[in-house]
Amino acid sequence: MKPAEIRELSDAQLEDKLKELRAELFNLRFQMATSQLDNTARVKTVKKDIARVLTEQRARQIAAEKTAAAE
Repeated sequence: MKPAEIRELSDAQLEDKLKELRAELFNLRFQMATSQLDNTARVKTVKKDIARVLTEQRARQIAAEKTAAAE
């Protein structure tokens, strides 16, 4: 998922996407432990996507705090 795509999501959609990605990461780790995972690079990609979503959430939180402090 590209950063531009993440920025277009609403706050609720970001939460849903984060839950979805964490569930996928859990499943990938489970498959890796049972030697059923074919594409091991997918784990790294999902971790990066989780980090991107968390970064966008934090950026929005900081922006909201700045606007609240300015008022």
